[in-house]
Amino acid sequence: MSDNRQRTLSRDVHASQIPSGDKHTLSAGTSVFIHQVLGGSYTVQTDTGLYRLDGKDADAIGETLKDQTVNAATLADGAPDPEAVWGQLRQVFDPEIPVNIVDLGLVYSMDIAKQDDGGHKVDVAMTLTAPGCGMGPVIAEDAKSKILLVPGVAAADVRITWEPPWNQSMISEEGKMKLGLI
Repeated sequence: MSDNRQRTLSRDVHASQIPSGDKHTLSAGTSVFIHQVLGGSYTVQTDTGLYRLDGKDADAIGETLKDQTVNAATLADGAPDPEAVWGQLRQVFDPEIPVNIVDLGLVYSMDIAKQDDGGHKVDVAMTLTAPGCGMGPVIAEDAKSKILLVPGVAAADVRITWEPPWNQSMISEEGKMKLGLI
């Protein structure tokens, strides 16, 4: 990304307002300031607030969409490599926090199961930093779409749970360092 973080949208884009998660269309010609570029998405500010733009809309702000290909082999039985799935989950970010959902301690479990049709399904249970966060469905959908890029994954389900409640002690040491907590 260039150093110029002030941009003008070259076309209309669909965006999720932060923190409500409400869907909006930002019109071509709208001035935006890029706050965060992590995990292939963009957090931008307009005169009406903060929004999350999907990576597929990178061109609208003069950026180039990064290659999303996952270079991972399947296991001998055709199952997806669990480390590749965890790697994809580490590419998912809350649009307000510069730490991935794994290091934030938001992912409680990740299971891979063989389906009757021979494909493999990944089930993830995760939480959010605060109940009622409107970005939950957006973050869960981002996680699901990234998991589906892993070779051997035929289906994915990302479920948000509130048990146990999240707290800062769940953040990894790396996450705490990034947030200046240690």
